Amino acid sequence: MRQEASILTPSQVGQYIKGFMDRDRLLSGLLVRGELSNYKMYPSGHHYFTLKDREGALRCVMFRGDAASLRFRPQNGMQVIAAGRVTVFPRDGQYQMYCVRLTPEGAGDLFVAFEQLKERLLRQGLFAQEHKKPLPRMPGRIALVTSPAGAAVRDMLRILGARWPMAQVRILPVRVQGEGAAEEIAAAIRWANLHQVADLMITGRGGGSMEDLWAFNEEVVAQAIYDSNIPVISAVGHEPDVTIADFVADLRAATPSNAAELAVPDQNEVYAALLGSKQRMEQAMRQRLLRGRQQLERLGKSRMLTDPKAYVQDKRVLLDYQSRRMDQAMTNLLAVKRARTGQLAAALDAMSPLKVLGRGYAIAQKQDGGIIAHTGDAAPGERFRLRVSDGELPCRVEETDACDTVQ
Repeated sequence: MRQEASILTPSQVGQYIKGFMDRDRLLSGLLVRGELSNYKMYPSGHHYFTLKDREGALRCVMFRGDAASLRFRPQNGMQVIAAGRVTVFPRDGQYQMYCVRLTPEGAGDLFVAFEQLKERLLRQGLFAQEHKKPLPRMPGRIALVTSPAGAAVRDMLRILGARWPMAQVRILPVRVQGEGAAEEIAAAIRWANLHQVADLMITGRGGGSMEDLWAFNEEVVAQAIYDSNIPVISAVGHEPDVTIADFVADLRAATPSNAAELAVPDQNEVYAALLGSKQRMEQAMRQRLLRGRQQLERLGKSRMLTDPKAYVQDKRVLLDYQSRRMDQAMTNLLAVKRARTGQLAAALDAMSPLKVLGRGYAIAQKQDGGIIAHTGDAAPGERFRLRVSDGELPCRVEETDACDTVQ
């Protein structure tokens, strides 16, 4: 007699498969390479996505705790390597990968995160040249936002003291590495602006790996530098090291020591410049005094001072001469004007109507004084005056045709 087969529920089958897969060593510690697709982040903080290649796809989930460690922003189409385990979710009977770590293929997650943040802040204008503030030429107060125990702060203090000991240097101690360091740096920058403790600020640290310098690649630090009213010099790491803070700061220094050199002038150079200015001023003053003495000597030898009476007499002679020249000029001018006046009077007399009347011509005038120049200017019976060379004749118009007669 054959034993009756066991009958299972769907959930029991799912649990069995889940247990079978959970015990499999390969499935419990997988590294899967694929392309991100359908990537979604839910309000719960969990991330859901699909890893796919040309021939297949694998559903994945990354819970909030693991997703919080992501340094970059995953995007659809990105090639990644996911680490985790594959098992069955009994409720829907679908297998999926529970991802605990996600790394961009071909580049570290920090590098990708750096490039993504740099691109985003560039679009937002945080790197714009027109926003950068000029550094004070001779700052009286300098704030150092850095670790108080590192070699970088000692180098900066030494160089600042040697180049410009007149400046007051204040250290704002912060952590420059590890969890919470970025928030401390940003808070120190904001505090310095709130209380206006400096004319210039330097923030940075010595060299290290990308992970060591990462606090200066955080957006919170970039935003604090951008919002600062105090000019900021970024001095992070060594010459090849570049951080987001370098792009946002008003000036980037290759090293903390270089930042101290850029922050203040060299007192020896300033002293030499002042000494040169002093010498030039003294030389200019000597030249001016020499010119003054020479002018005084010339004045002392002048006739006005040696023989004032003779000087006054010379001026009187000159005044008489100028007076005679003015009189002669006025006489000549009046003669020219008289001659011109005579010419104009003769021309005017030649054009006088009385001259015309003397040659036998007459002028007919209406009672109101208007001139009768044409037959149409007068009507029959109208009285008018006929002016001749020695008087006037009263007349009246009889007719106005071509054979007009007057009385």
